[in-house]
Amino acid sequence: MLVFYLVIFFILGMIIGSFFTVVGIKLPRHENFLTSRSHCDKCYHNLSLLDMIPLVSYVFLKGKCRYCKAKIDTLSSYMEFFTGVLFSLSFYVFGFSSDLFTALGIVSLLIIVSVSDISYFIIPDELLIFFSGYFLIIKCLSLGVINALGAICSGVILFLIMYFIMIIGNLLFKKESLGGGDVKMMFVFGIILNPILGLIIIFLASFFALPVSLFLLIKEKQKMVPFGPFLLISFTFIYFTKIDLVSIINFIKQI
Repeated sequence: MLVFYLVIFFILGMIIGSFFTVVGIKLPRHENFLTSRSHCDKCYHNLSLLDMIPLVSYVFLKGKCRYCKAKIDTLSSYMEFFTGVLFSLSFYVFGFSSDLFTALGIVSLLIIVSVSDISYFIIPDELLIFFSGYFLIIKCLSLGVINALGAICSGVILFLIMYFIMIIGNLLFKKESLGGGDVKMMFVFGIILNPILGLIIIFLASFFALPVSLFLLIKEKQKMVPFGPFLLISFTFIYFTKIDLVSIINFIKQI
């Protein structure tokens, strides 16, 4: 039965992942991602349903547009696959619970922000507002209003910490060190996690981003690297591994 649910969540994740990619591309451009038709970025021909079957269409079309034969960007296919995997992993780790809905929300935010930040170096405010409300509703329904208010306070604390880090970084590097979206996103993290865990997320994200940044700088001469996806990868890792303050304190005592 477990395998059946994992397959269902994988398929569901791929389908939703295709939509998330569209949101991540169109939202920063202020395009209506709900009503506007998907089209080829090269010839602008509207795509049919057969052209948009997650992963299957890409393989069947051999990575080329059906109409102009231009190469299709692989970003969408990667995101569809990873969304499917992470949706399955969410169910495997949390089962049918309120934590599952939180995990699916985290994965959704990860995919959309990754597409948006990688493509445009933008994390739309609308996205952060929506998921802040989503996570607060889950908090209210599962733990009560008092805990939800505490989550808001935690979010404000993490936001202020990240804002302070941005100010220091700007002074040290004499330029923008962090995007405003990265700072605002810490409020969303604080709704779910303790501020101390939020600090660990910042450390892990910096640790993950450093080798990637050096590689892109040396290989691609790319000086700007989006930090949002690394923050969310670290956030996802912390939440899915169920690391808490008690386990961190015990680990420190053993050192």
